Amino acid sequence: MEGITDTSGQDTLTDTPGYDSAATERWAAEPDKRPGRTAFQRDRARVLHSSALRRLAGKTQVVTPGTRSHAWDASPRTRLTHSLECAQVGRELGAALGCDPDLVEAACLSHDMGHPPFGHNGEQALNDVAKDCGGFEGNAQSLRLLTRIEPKRFVKDADGDLVSVGLNLTRAALDAATKYPWARGGHPEDPGSPKFGVYEDDLPVFEWIRQGAPAHRKCFEAQVMDWSDDVAYSVHDFEDGLHAGHIDPNMLYAEPERADVFAVALGRYVPEDTDPQELAEALDRLVDQEWWPHGYDGSAVAQARLKDATSQLIGRFCLAAEGATRGTYGSGRLTRYAAELVVPRATRNECAVLKAVADRYVMQRAEQEALRADQRIVVAELAEALVARAPDGLEPQFRAAFDAARDDRARKRVVVDQIANLTDASARALHARLRVRPV
Repeated sequence: MEGITDTSGQDTLTDTPGYDSAATERWAAEPDKRPGRTAFQRDRARVLHSSALRRLAGKTQVVTPGTRSHAWDASPRTRLTHSLECAQVGRELGAALGCDPDLVEAACLSHDMGHPPFGHNGEQALNDVAKDCGGFEGNAQSLRLLTRIEPKRFVKDADGDLVSVGLNLTRAALDAATKYPWARGGHPEDPGSPKFGVYEDDLPVFEWIRQGAPAHRKCFEAQVMDWSDDVAYSVHDFEDGLHAGHIDPNMLYAEPERADVFAVALGRYVPEDTDPQELAEALDRLVDQEWWPHGYDGSAVAQARLKDATSQLIGRFCLAAEGATRGTYGSGRLTRYAAELVVPRATRNECAVLKAVADRYVMQRAEQEALRADQRIVVAELAEALVARAPDGLEPQFRAAFDAARDDRARKRVVVDQIANLTDASARALHARLRVRPV
């Protein structure tokens, strides 16, 4: 994004309480085609109408799209349905705390856009592929997609060439979608962490987004998005596991099963030094609730009870965060860097236990590991074939970027961008086409 000359864009209308003109500024100035909307309503509309959001319908959340365990089972959630559910949770929680609801919803809808086919498994495989060009991280890819790859807005650079600025969202919207506001190796507490939010290539726009922001600190809206993400996937992955018959609520009373769940949670979902007794108490608080899906058997009545339980859990987790945050900061409007989201430790432990239950009984099934091994092979072989044959196999958008790339590192990044854009099905189809050997 270097060399773009017009970086002073602001929406004509900046009447959103709690947000100044810097928050509603866009990288490239552009008039609103429908005057009367707020800057964040425009952001939400752009994300909602993007092809990147639609592609999430074909990307794995936990269970591969198109698979069903029983004839009566509802189709498993995809990255798209998860993003929509996260957005609903975030919009209401953000509004209750004084955030602009359209801003939080836009961040929630876009936070997973950069995730590749095959879920986190594909992310790890693509990180191996990209080790010589800066690595791969789904959140950094989301920023790259929002600011460069998604074709919505083009401007001229210093040389007069047209370059993409992606969806050209406001500074506040891009900041709210940034879960990890640091580059690779820049985690403030763990430099070895694989989590980061920006590639080296994208540092200019990242630095523009972060103007005036405290180093490494997530804005308040990003914290709301992050907690809404945790709430949505912990509750809904648990629900999907019950629907599919992989989770039996009765197992959560057996000590050996509980110990397995707590072992999964430690280090992955809670700090390693957490006392397992805390997790046991968290699980007990949940299973002791009247609305807990005791004896789930898949009947219509049981499904209705389960749906009520998911609503109760979401409300429980969000109200706990809302109450603790209001108890710390009072009743005013909380936006940008004026506050920190406060989530009680006990609530985080309850959420973590749900994540660990789904992890233990859904993601760790033997057939899932066999499927993940096959998916890693698809990603690795697809990358090998594209690198060897490029620009053959690249879509026109990425073919042009490949031809314009300045060196092998940049060309490798284009190949990674192409793979990340694919759905599960299109990744397999392209892999099959490129790996066919002549007779």
